[in-house]
Amino acid sequence: MTDLAATLRSLRRAADLSQRELAGKSGVPQPTIARIESGRSADPSFRTVERLVGAVAGRIVLQGPVTGELAPVPHEGLRDAAGRHCPAHVDAREVREPKDWPGAWWAHWFKVPSNRWPPLPAVTFRLDRTVRDRERLREAVRRDYVVRRYVDPALPSTSWRFVAELPDGDLVGELRAHERISDLLIGHPEPGQRQVVLDGVLVASAYRLLGIGRRLVAALLGEMDGAGVRSAHAIAESAGARFLLACGFELEASRPAALRFDRPVSGGRPPPR
Repeated sequence: MTDLAATLRSLRRAADLSQRELAGKSGVPQPTIARIESGRSADPSFRTVERLVGAVAGRIVLQGPVTGELAPVPHEGLRDAAGRHCPAHVDAREVREPKDWPGAWWAHWFKVPSNRWPPLPAVTFRLDRTVRDRERLREAVRRDYVVRRYVDPALPSTSWRFVAELPDGDLVGELRAHERISDLLIGHPEPGQRQVVLDGVLVASAYRLLGIGRRLVAALLGEMDGAGVRSAHAIAESAGARFLLACGFELEASRPAALRFDRPVSGGRPPPR
């Protein structure tokens, strides 16, 4: 049996419409929509439901077993202080302390004991559609992107390239590296020793802090294992150096930072340097 209230809320979220906007598109009064979504109108007319569904470009289909369902509203269980649903088309979250509430930006809440916090709302949400759409896009990218090694026949086999891309082929990140020729190194490296130099890791600015860079580096290190390459080297500064340190590299020199990643050899001993 279909939960009409939850279904209407899901449809409205999918169309990114407020109750007032849906009322304008469907011709159904906003109070009627509110009663349906709250469960206080248990038996609306079929014509009313048809107008609401049609206004969000949906269809009413009578069928047997359900083959697909709308994604539920993520914050369906949240209520405001009066026990009402939060707007379905926005992204609501529970307020537990002042840092969860944008309205407390002005207060030095981190210096104030909890018994002196200002009154906080039960939930909060963003009304700025631009910010909301940007955050939803970031979540979609976090869920859908994949990392793979890209092999270009025009490049030598010693060039390593990894890409982070979306299902439609759009790039959101890239890593490039190359193998260092041991014959050109000063000293006498071990025969057959292979080393990789990390040329750079790039992530589209809109999708940073989603873990894409770390996955690209992890893909490189995993490929090194399969190819029998034990060491990776990099030169970086400030944030780039901190990023590589967080990925497991070790600092060899500073200003600019020279970093190295070594895979352990048998017995757990690092390879000779």
